Amino acid sequence: MAALGPRIEKIVEELLDEVEGKERIDLIDSFAFPLPIIVIAEMLGVPAEDLDRFKDWSNDIVLSLEPILTREQRDRFRRSEQELYEYFEGIIAERRRDPQDDLVSALIAAEEEGDRLSHGELLATLLLLLVAGNETTRNLIGNGMLALLRNPGELQRLREQPDLLEPAIDELLRYDSPVQLDGRTALEDVELGGKLIGAGQQVVSVVGGANRDPAAFSDPDRLDIGRKEKSHISFGRGIHYCLGASLATLEGRIAFEGLLERFSSIRLAAEPQQRKQVVLRGVEDLVVDVERPSQFVSSGMEPRATVESVASSS
Repeated sequence: MAALGPRIEKIVEELLDEVEGKERIDLIDSFAFPLPIIVIAEMLGVPAEDLDRFKDWSNDIVLSLEPILTREQRDRFRRSEQELYEYFEGIIAERRRDPQDDLVSALIAAEEEGDRLSHGELLATLLLLLVAGNETTRNLIGNGMLALLRNPGELQRLREQPDLLEPAIDELLRYDSPVQLDGRTALEDVELGGKLIGAGQQVVSVVGGANRDPAAFSDPDRLDIGRKEKSHISFGRGIHYCLGASLATLEGRIAFEGLLERFSSIRLAAEPQQRKQVVLRGVEDLVVDVERPSQFVSSGMEPRATVESVASSS
């Protein structure tokens, strides 16, 4: 993960360069969406010209996580899953003939005590990496920036104390969790909260609710980027701990660092539209008005008070 840092920084820089000169931008469409899909596609060794197809497939396949789907959504999911599997079949065949320095080649070669991934397991793992590596990080950036914009005192605090960036990422993951629900199957009878859960019974855990548990977090509904309690379960726990947790936090840190360095002011320009999903929580758009430090330097003007600083002082 550490070796990926410079490349992620470069991608962030390039994405922000593409909106240079614009005073109003959609942070989801121009930044939070393309960043993780580019990163995971490059890790898998996918050609750059196929990124748009990857985005469409990911959007459709993630619907399969939802508890209730329309017929049209089920058809989209199945069609995209089949198309993605067929695409990966070609990539896998190429890597078997000519291994590269990418995740597909590494998974083909991966071995534990003489046991290797079956072809079906390989395909399923690649699908998981694509969807999980894209959707959750997108929501971390979108939900996190929205939380900061709605809590301008904490946004200003982060500007003034950049050393709080790492704990801030943990707090943003807790405060508005990218994944709201997760499923488990009980392996044995267990009593929880006075209720008996039988062996084999399926349980839906509400991750977002656990992350606001007053027994685990003081004043849980308050955003506190310097919060000391770090026991959120946004990445799961134990043997089910998120495979991409290190990558997601790395991307999140570099993304917020890039945004705060590039823009001297970020203000919410319109109320965002929430995505119509239950399991994954995020916004469809995040339209903001931005200002850059260079604007003041070139004009010789003093920076005027931003919405963030005004709200903070009041």
